[in-house]
Amino acid sequence: MVEKILADALGPDDTQLAAEEKQRLLSRLLARLAHEIRNPLSSLAIHVQLLEEDMAQAAPPLKAQAVGRFEIIRSELHRLENLVRQFLSLAAPSSVDLQTIEVAEIAGYVCELLRPEAAARGIEIMLAVPAGLPPLTADPAQLKQALINLVINAIQAIERNGRIDVDVRADPAAAFFLRVSDNGPGVSGEKRSAIFEPFFTTKSEGSGLGLWIVQQIATAHGGVVTVEDRASGGAAFTLQLPLRGPQPHG
Repeated sequence: MVEKILADALGPDDTQLAAEEKQRLLSRLLARLAHEIRNPLSSLAIHVQLLEEDMAQAAPPLKAQAVGRFEIIRSELHRLENLVRQFLSLAAPSSVDLQTIEVAEIAGYVCELLRPEAAARGIEIMLAVPAGLPPLTADPAQLKQALINLVINAIQAIERNGRIDVDVRADPAAAFFLRVSDNGPGVSGEKRSAIFEPFFTTKSEGSGLGLWIVQQIATAHGGVVTVEDRASGGAAFTLQLPLRGPQPHG
């Protein structure tokens, strides 16, 4: 419902609003949306903490079972809070909290996080990470969000019964490449120029913001995201990031 309201307000293309005015309106709408999300997030965080305190009195087997679930809940609450902050900063030049990170850990986390949803649809997620990858200088929360969006996009494209491949590789002298490919319907040539625009979607589910956010994250890191059709069918999205993060200009 929210995405429909936003899409209707912005219009389907640039004929209704000039590009700059469209971006300003999008910024205001996202700021309001972020505010509406942040309030229940704060409440959820408090009640999760209270629930953890209650669970401290539970039997040891139940406590042990709950530990992993609480960790996932806290991690996802943190990711949503980061997403809210990102929404609030979309109109301004994006900032990144650069850290030295291991991409294999982030890719592994994302695949494990989304495997249950994929499995429920009969979709297999395969991760390929070579040994000896160099560390990457990037914002870990933003990179995680970008990869989650790409995998969710692939799940929604396939819909039922298929396969998603997440491949990580690095050019030691220049860049990291994170490739998410699927065996869905692919992206036709006329849609490739529009697929990263806000609210553009060819699927029955989703808001049309996921790939746009990936592009914002890529740009903030001095990288790019591209899409191509696979020879065997389906689409492949590649997120390319410089090894040492965005470089200052001048």
